[in-house]
Formats: sequence, structure tokens, C-alpha cells
Amino acid sequence: MTESLRLSKRVARLLPCSRREAELYIKGAWVRVDGAVVEEPHFRVADEKIEVDPQAKAVPLEPVTLLLNQPPEIDPESALQLISHASHSPDDPSERRVLKCHFARLSLMLPLQPGAGGLAVFTQDRRVVRKLTEDADRFEQEYIVEVAGALAPGGLERLQHGLEFEGRVLPRIKVSWQNETRLRFALKDPRPGQIRHMCEQVGLKLVAMKRIRIGRLPMAKLPAGEWRYMGHWERF
Repeated sequence: MTESLRLSKRVARLLPCSRREAELYIKGAWVRVDGAVVEEPHFRVADEKIEVDPQAKAVPLEPVTLLLNQPPEIDPESALQLISHASHSPDDPSERRVLKCHFARLSLMLPLQPGAGGLAVFTQDRRVVRKLTEDADRFEQEYIVEVAGALAPGGLERLQHGLEFEGRVLPRIKVSWQNETRLRFALKDPRPGQIRHMCEQVGLKLVAMKRIRIGRLPMAKLPAGEWRYMGHWERF
């Protein structure tokens, strides 16, 4: 029996190419072992048939940002478990190839309000992490909030300005009715529990809420539980 070797070493011998190039071919999902794609350079092989796609390119893989429509019953810390090949949106406009390495070292940015669903952002890109961390208070977040109860007199104006939360006067925000039971909130850097508290202060009970936009980036028609890549043309 042939001694087992790392797949990257076998590919480097097969082509031939450098070990670094071999790893890029493998991580790019261009290599098959006995007909099955393997994306781990350290995968051990012996007598298996190794094939490299004729279209293979040994190019460094860029960090990605993933956009998930998080169901409201899933807490932010568990949302990452929803991201897989199976939950990738078939209507993803980026046309990017889904790779296993895209699911590694993802950071959750701007977590949703407690109990909310909607647009959640996971990224490998340090530039995105820095931007959404250092400039978090600059990005307007838009929520659709379903409510029950009777709005107190002057309640809409108070929601827009005049309420306090955690001992601080809240800055002016945009609040409007979307329909008879849904309010649209557009606010910057909301603190956990803030929207629920605001509703309660004007006689409303919060029933459900969904984030539909961060900055200039809308969730659009992404179905609940599915994710897509953030396109190179998109900006927060």
C-alpha cells in the first residue's frame, strides 16, 4: 500500500507546482479525490485518483462578507450555524463559488436587537470589521416593527424625539407608520432593548421586528434562513 501523503503534496507533484499553489487549487475547490471535491490541503491520500480541474486557477482567496436573513427565533450567537452550502440563496447575484473556507473565521457585526430577525452580517474582511466597529454610530439601521395596543396621544412625536433609555435622552430618529400595525424605525447604533422600551413608553406592545437595512445595504428579497455574498459593488 502506498504511504499516505497530504493532498497538497500529491497535487504539487502531479502538476507540478509549488506547495503554495497546490493549496490554492485545493482551497478553491478545483481538486477531486476519487471524484469528490476535497477542499482541505491537509487531507491524507494514498492510492486515490487525484484530478485537477482544467479551469483551475491558483489565485489567493479574498475575504468575504456574508448576509443572512436571520429568523427571529434564532439568537445572534447561534445564527452562524445556519450558514452552509445548503442554505446559500440560489438567487445570489454575486455568482461567487461557495467554498468551505468562506465559513471559517467569520465575525458577527452589528448584532440584531434581542428577539429580532432580519439582516445579519458575518465577515472575514478586516476592513469591514474595522468600518462597522469604529463607525457603528454612523450607520442607520432600519427596522420594521409590528406592534399591538393603542398609541398614546402624541406618541409618534415622542418616538421621534423626547424619550429616554438607560438614563439618557435618545437622539432624534425617524419613525413612521408602514401600515396600521407596523412602524418603521430608522436609527443609528440602537442599544439592546431600546426599540422595545420605546414602544412600551407610548402604550404599544412590541410583537415582532425585522431589520431590513444597514446603511445603504438592504436585505431585499433574501428569504428567511438563507444567506448570500455581499457583492463587490455593494457598500454599507
